Amino acid sequence: MNKQAARQSFLGGTATLAAAVIIVKILGALYKIPLTNVLDGDGMGYFTTAYNIYNLLLTISTAGLPVALSKMIAEANTLGRQNEKRRIFRVALATFLVLGGVCTCLMAFLPHQLAMLMNNSQSWYAIVALAPAVIGVCCESAFRGYTQGHGDMRPTAYSQVIESVFKLVLGLAIAIWMLRAGFSVAQAAGGTILGVTTGSIVGMLYLIVNHMRHRRNNPVEATDVPPSPGRILARILRIGIPIMLGSSVLALITLIDTKLVMLRLQTAAGFDEATANWLFGAYSSTMTFYNLPAAFIVPITTAVIPAISAALAERDNANVMRLVSASSRLTALIAFPCGIGLMVLAGPILRLLYFTKPELCTAGEPLLKVLGLAAIFVCLMLVTNAHLQSFGRVIIPVYTMIIGGAAKVAANWFLVGNPDIGIHGAPIGTTLCFIIITVINFVIVGRMLPERLKAFSIFVKPLIAALIMGAAAWGVYGLCLRVLANRISSEFLLNAGAVVAALIVAVIVYLILIVVLRAVSRSELEAMGSKGAKLAKLLHLR
Repeated sequence: MNKQAARQSFLGGTATLAAAVIIVKILGALYKIPLTNVLDGDGMGYFTTAYNIYNLLLTISTAGLPVALSKMIAEANTLGRQNEKRRIFRVALATFLVLGGVCTCLMAFLPHQLAMLMNNSQSWYAIVALAPAVIGVCCESAFRGYTQGHGDMRPTAYSQVIESVFKLVLGLAIAIWMLRAGFSVAQAAGGTILGVTTGSIVGMLYLIVNHMRHRRNNPVEATDVPPSPGRILARILRIGIPIMLGSSVLALITLIDTKLVMLRLQTAAGFDEATANWLFGAYSSTMTFYNLPAAFIVPITTAVIPAISAALAERDNANVMRLVSASSRLTALIAFPCGIGLMVLAGPILRLLYFTKPELCTAGEPLLKVLGLAAIFVCLMLVTNAHLQSFGRVIIPVYTMIIGGAAKVAANWFLVGNPDIGIHGAPIGTTLCFIIITVINFVIVGRMLPERLKAFSIFVKPLIAALIMGAAAWGVYGLCLRVLANRISSEFLLNAGAVVAALIVAVIVYLILIVVLRAVSRSELEAMGSKGAKLAKLLHLR
């Protein structure tokens, strides 16, 4: 394969994965929003507690190892070592299955102990229901790493979408049926988790069938002598463990945070376990919106890492600066309006989507306002992590996440434990965590760059546009409520109409302002590839 073909293949794979990430995030929101209306704060508290345990065990089992597998498969495939490639896959699959089996057994046989460890005793139903998903996803990871090593990202993307569809359809159906059949909310939370488990099993079966079909259609004769399984395993672990440790930090911090919030609400703030779980569920219900802006940053980070790495290899400092500037600016252009939009319209958005749970909306509104600010810094953290990784400083994001995580734990210990603050301290701790990480990352990136970034045009112009946009959205929402109050009797329809009008005006105002303020240039968008060039043309940028 020539360089141009390889580049096109890479860009196509990147686009496929980026599209899959966005689809999965949208399906995830479509799952969580009606699920919250069904389960309320109680069920979401149980669901989130179990899911955070699952996420940590899954990260330990799979994060890093698929990367090591794809790297080794790609090398063996390039050198034509077919027997080595097959042995690498078999060793990796066995390793994944062992790790997944151990973690599955941990969740399946110790659910009560894990639930008590998290200070949420009734979450054990959801923990048991999630147990088989760990080994299913571990098996998927082996097949995903194998296909990615061949430069084929489609099986990974398709399997992720399959998982999300089953989680959405089956999970919601089971939750609704169980509640109507008289099961408790805790049991229904476990039932809806079966959608996640089933999705992982079906995704795994798809990848197995795809792998068998590929081998049948592409028989290859080989005479190479592969390394021993022990040597292959040692290399997989040598490459994968550092990446796994870095990925596990955030999952571990999230799990510690879950335990800490539940603990402090009960022991210091004075709530019983049921009330603490409901409050934690209200907090969890806002996370669906808080996590959405970051999904739109993933395609930027995916594209910019190899681009900056290539520019560094060619010692093209001008291109390095252009790429860092463009990716930072695009992130700011997405993060600021999303975050400020959440801050301004937190209550109306919650009442629109969680219309059957007015108490949950009341409790969640101040939490989401703070998380809107946190969402901005999460996006900025993601792009700065990508810059650091491009420069080969892969361990620095681990250290900065540890520092930010420690600040988050400390803040939650004191704030959540204060009866006058309670659950409202949790989003404050989250915001503080990502502000610290982002600031440290930017300082380090700034020192590595050959020139100083133009901070005003990169960050201040999008911020000004986003603030004006937020004011316009707030004004239009209030105006619509006053104008339509006597014409629409339904509170839901009144709020829905005002929210839609506010969002439409916000988008129009923001697009006009980024053009008027010249918040982004044509050359910077073109530096991000063909999609950026199309966007520049659409906005008539010079």
